[in-house]
Amino acid sequence: MEEVEVVVAHSERATLRVGDVFLKVDADQARVDVEVEAMSLAPVPTPRLLWRKPPVLAIAAVPGRTLGRLGGPSTGSPAAWAAAGAAVRKLHDAPPPPWPGRAGRSADALAAELDAACASLVADGLLPADLVTRNRRVAEPALRPWTPAFTHGDLQIAHVFLDGDEVTGVIDWSEAGRGDALYDLATFTLGHEEHLDDLLAGYGAAVDLDVIHAWWSLRSLLAVRWLTEHGFDPFAPGCEVDVLRSRM
Repeated sequence: MEEVEVVVAHSERATLRVGDVFLKVDADQARVDVEVEAMSLAPVPTPRLLWRKPPVLAIAAVPGRTLGRLGGPSTGSPAAWAAAGAAVRKLHDAPPPPWPGRAGRSADALAAELDAACASLVADGLLPADLVTRNRRVAEPALRPWTPAFTHGDLQIAHVFLDGDEVTGVIDWSEAGRGDALYDLATFTLGHEEHLDDLLAGYGAAVDLDVIHAWWSLRSLLAVRWLTEHGFDPFAPGCEVDVLRSRM
């Protein structure tokens, strides 16, 4: 019998692997609807949908390996990072979906969410006030108008698979939708900023680096509490808190 591997599990959703099949269990069917629709529209390789029986979605594993993970060493040649950048550019150049994604929140909504998160992080003693204040300033350039793009919305380094220098699959599309392209670029390089130039070489378009830096701080500030409350450790080496400290 195939062993069952728990890939991720928390109160909102769980993903299990059985052989070459991933079973995603999600009580929020709207989120699953987005994932299925986004995979059908995306102009990049995505997992093959095997079947769906709510609340379970079954997809096939994609070949290849990732360039690393947040908090771990990054792998892959500069050419592999450039290939990932080219795939992301292809996605961003596609017609954006009609629905807003995780990267599509308005500047006003983000600012309100960010200010509330910063106040809570300090009041509850999760992070020092000077660290939060500094990163809140760094995050400010992300709060600006942007041209809508087809965004993945959770483009973590662990969600893009490559075989050599070829992208073989991009997984986990539940946050996809219309949004800010630089959010995706920042998410992919979070904790691995030494590879930003390689990624942008493949992306092939000029970007505002201050906005990339802003998204690193903004995403990390918003993530710390959620991660802590859902069994993850943003204080682990190389993870969100270290990203915030690097801005000091």
